[in-house]
Order: sequence, then C-alpha cells, then structure tokens
Amino acid sequence: MGKGLFITGTDTGVGKTFVAAALAVYLRAEGYRVGVMKPAETGCRDNDGELIPEDALRLKSASGSAEPIETICPYRLPEPLAPSIAAERAGVKIDIDRLRAVYQEICARHDVTLVEGAGGLMVPLLPSYTYADFARVLKLPVLVVAANRLGVINHLLLTLEHASCKGLSVLGYVLNHLSGETSLAAATNREVLMGLTGAPCLGELPFVEAPESENYDPVDLIERGIDIRLLESILPSGRNSPDVR
Repeated sequence: MGKGLFITGTDTGVGKTFVAAALAVYLRAEGYRVGVMKPAETGCRDNDGELIPEDALRLKSASGSAEPIETICPYRLPEPLAPSIAAERAGVKIDIDRLRAVYQEICARHDVTLVEGAGGLMVPLLPSYTYADFARVLKLPVLVVAANRLGVINHLLLTLEHASCKGLSVLGYVLNHLSGETSLAAATNREVLMGLTGAPCLGELPFVEAPESENYDPVDLIERGIDIRLLESILPSGRNSPDVR
C-alpha cells in the first residue's frame, strides 16, 4: 500500500491542479508509480452526453496512471458549484464509503497517490461533510496551495487553523503566482507568513503563462521552486529519496 497526499487550496482558482500535475510529473520522473484522484469534479463540460472532467484528465495525463477516468474521478457533475449542491441538483448521491474504497484501490497500485480536492477544506462533499472530513478519514497529510497575492495571509492562516481544528497533519503550503505582474504584497507575503505560522513553506512557484507549451518543464519547475526534502514523508520507505538538485 502506497502513501498519499491531499492537495487543497485557500480558494478556488488558486492553482491546485497546476501544482498537483507538476508534482505528479516530477515524482513520475523520479521513478515512482504515481496515482491520482479527484473525488468529485463539478463544472464538467458536456460532450454529447458525456461529462468531461478536465482537471482529472490533466492529473491522469501528468501521472501516467493507467487507472480509468471513472476511477480517478468517481463523480463528474455539470454545474460549477460545491459538490454537495451540484450532486443534489443532478440527482446524484455522493457515497463517502465508495470514495474511500476507490482511494484504497488506487493507493494499493501506486507508490504515492495525490488526491485533489475542490476549492478549500471547508467545501462540502455532502451537506454536512467537507473535504477536511474526507482527508481526515483517509488519514492524509495536507498540502495547501495558496495564490501569492493580496489577501493570502488571511486566507492561508484560516485554512491552516481549520486543518488544525480538524486534526489534520499539514505537510506545508506552496505560494503560487497567478500573474506575471509583481506587487508589494506578493514580494512580502512569504516572509510575513513565516512569522505567523509554524507550517513550513515548501516553496514559491513562478507564474507560468502557457503550461500547455512544449517549453514548459514541470520537473524543472518543481526542482527550482519546491524544497524536495519536505516531500520525503509522503514517499514510500525503502526507496531512494528524490535528489536535491
């Protein structure tokens, strides 16, 4: 049975899939069998009656996992809403036991499995059951992706506080630049946060204008932007740790 990591964000649109996919490519390049899971994806595009989960497909491609998309993303919903609301409106019942069983199946076939949530920790999968609850049930450490912009200090600290209240283990956080424009807030956020929380900053990722471009190298991005040593706890014992370049 491999290990796992739950990837959440301080909000929607902060780059969770971007970071998760880059990590998947990096770990795959290091020789690990990488599993991925997106428990529920909303706002899926309808293609002749088939709902297309773009984020889950991106994770599948990045990881090289042979798992079918129906396993990687058990619940695909059309409306861009919180999963609990989107499922209710679509007449779908999300089954947590099913999600847990699917995760265990994926985990059993891979060295490390990356599970990406939707929005933040408090987004509901069920009316009274959040992604924080799901991460706790799976006993997964949490990586928080935060947009490096004005407001991130409050958003990140609230996310970390909620993780603590839920008894979650936080691996750390990543500051992600969503724009090529510089700001005083983005330049100072990392230093300010280091004085406000004991959670480690795994690194700071620069803005990538065209992730689909042939010039974009996720391995180089992770090696340059992330402290790889902080990932060791999620990697299987008995394997060589990734080189620190």
